[in-house]
Amino acid sequence: MKTQVSTPHAPQAIGPYSQAVLAGDFLFVSGQIPLDPQTGLMVSGGITTQTHRVLDNLKAVLEAAALSLEEVVKTTIFLSSMDDFATVNEIYGSYFTGEILPARAAVQIAKLPKDALVEIECIAYKGGTSLPLLSGGN
Repeated sequence: MKTQVSTPHAPQAIGPYSQAVLAGDFLFVSGQIPLDPQTGLMVSGGITTQTHRVLDNLKAVLEAAALSLEEVVKTTIFLSSMDDFATVNEIYGSYFTGEILPARAAVQIAKLPKDALVEIECIAYKGGTSLPLLSGGN
């Protein structure tokens, strides 16, 4: 079973997709670009301002599903320029501070919607218990 998740505290979808979909214990959050949820317009400013807006948008969608950044297990960062990676990485690290950080990929692509500099998508796990840590021993 899957359930659509949406919130007015993040930008509305600008195409035929959902802000997020809850499927079982996993929440799949669509890529967020730096749109202001109140106006639907791109935030002004460079990569720093845009990255904060993107991560705040992700947080808002997660909160609509009663989750937080702590439950994120995987992120994908799309950058219009890999020259912005260090800045995005520093800001990203100020949002994801848990004991177990999400798995992550970061890629440069030719162009993002509305000429955004950054887009981030994520997958979060809503389950209650975690499996014991497996060791590599025999």
